[in-house]
Amino acid sequence: MPPMPAMAPMAPMPPGMPPMPAMAPMAPAPSVMPGVPTSSPPVAPPAQSPSVTIPDRPGTSLNTLEFVVTLGFGTPARPSAVLFDTGSDLSWIQCLPCSGHCYNQHDPLFDPSKSSTYSAVSCSDPQCSATGNRQCNGTTCLYDVEYGDTSSSFGILSREMLTLTSSRSLPGFVFGCGQQNLGRFGEVDGLIGLGRGKLSLSSQAATSFGATFSYCLPSHDNTPGYLNIGSTPVSSKVQYTAMIQKQEYPSFYFVELVSIDIGGYVLPVPPTVFTSTGTLLDSGTILTYLPTEAYTALRDRFKFTMKGYKPAPPYDILDTCYDFTGQSSIIAPAVSFKFSDGAVFHLDFFGVMVFPEQPTMGCLAFVSRPSAMPFTIVGNIQQRSTEVIYDVAAEKIGFVPASC
Repeated sequence: MPPMPAMAPMAPMPPGMPPMPAMAPMAPAPSVMPGVPTSSPPVAPPAQSPSVTIPDRPGTSLNTLEFVVTLGFGTPARPSAVLFDTGSDLSWIQCLPCSGHCYNQHDPLFDPSKSSTYSAVSCSDPQCSATGNRQCNGTTCLYDVEYGDTSSSFGILSREMLTLTSSRSLPGFVFGCGQQNLGRFGEVDGLIGLGRGKLSLSSQAATSFGATFSYCLPSHDNTPGYLNIGSTPVSSKVQYTAMIQKQEYPSFYFVELVSIDIGGYVLPVPPTVFTSTGTLLDSGTILTYLPTEAYTALRDRFKFTMKGYKPAPPYDILDTCYDFTGQSSIIAPAVSFKFSDGAVFHLDFFGVMVFPEQPTMGCLAFVSRPSAMPFTIVGNIQQRSTEVIYDVAAEKIGFVPASC
């Protein structure tokens, strides 16, 4: 994934892209509700392909602003709390022996010697080449991945039984057994990649569950969300837009954003401001990074509609903040994204604002895109409470509002 606030890992870093500045941890969203409505190649799925649903949750208790699922590695299965990231492919967890460096995690490190189904991937295995940077230690395949915030993981490419739920498992799952892991990963055990490459969980699970997955990221710590591997029931509220692929970024999920509506006002910027570089949809980037022209127009219109509230100083890289001390409710303008094929993605209230200091301070959850960032990014804050469906087989992405 491209650079994002250094509070959490991101997808492998595109060449020449510098890291983004760190962003301090933010408090959970307030309980105050708004006063206005919110609005690799595809694999053919088997007939009546099954699906599996895994609860997800905000990672605030594990010192990360990313979202977390718990999966089982090994036999017997050892539960591991891992970030899930649509902007990267290779999954990994920290493993014993930690010959380099392991950061402090909440759970004990995974011990492959205690699993009856663990094996290292050999250098002659085709999966070794799929890492994109084939390295070997004798006959054992190694992996080395670096993220846009300079976080990294290095270790042994491995196979293991991956337990998704109490009744569904994925044998022979290829992942990284991390022995040197550096960066701001909070206290999670590792990362699950959901990108388009061959080694992602979604790609490895496609033959069993079909080439579709979805997730819903909850707005509050006490609201359940989910990660679904496999097809989901069709909703009458879903709006699909085309999934765009760029040759230079084959693992990323792009969409063709053309305009942004805020409170019924369409930002006066030409579609080419977005389409000239493309827009990445990413569960592993926290904020949304807009072209400067679009961000300035959005910020100015947001300020215009929020004139009744007291401005507050900027918070880290968030420059449009308000002091809501004494407010019993907050009315903010609705925001929606429109795509070139007419699909519309309506953001939740907590996809428009974040609250670094609950409940007294709230900020616009968008920032201007740095000049070195090669495309627009729609981050995970903007995706909250919406089911986002990645139908890789049909090359489309769907949005179902108010799903969790």
